[in-house]
Order: sequence, then structure tokens, then C-alpha cells
Amino acid sequence: MMPFLYFPEDKTEYIPAIIMLLIFVLLAYIVYRIVKKYSRNEEEKMKEFEEKVLERLEQEEDNHHRK
Repeated sequence: MMPFLYFPEDKTEYIPAIIMLLIFVLLAYIVYRIVKKYSRNEEEKMKEFEEKVLERLEQEEDNHHRK
């Protein structure tokens, strides 16, 4: 029967796997930072938009009450 898990006797066979793991972890972190930065920028744009909308609603409400 074949063993389910393979643990090599020569531990140098782990080196390529460790290198690939480090590369993928690094890439995942880079993507995380890019997404977080983009999200922060979008949040700032949304806050500015919300402020403009609220100002306009207040102006319209003031104009409506004056008439």
C-alpha cells in the first residue's frame, strides 16, 4: 500500500516548496495592500460625494422653506 503522505528522507526536497510558499505569501500580501489602498481611496471619494449630496439636500430644503 502506498503511503498517503510523502515525507522525503532528503530534506533538500523541501526547498522548492518553501520558496514557492514564500513567493505566494508575498504576492498575497502585495495584493492585500493594493486592495486596501484602493478601498481607502474609494471610501474617501464616497465621503466627499456624501458631503456634497447632504449639502445639496440642505440647500434645497432651505430654498423650499423660504418659498
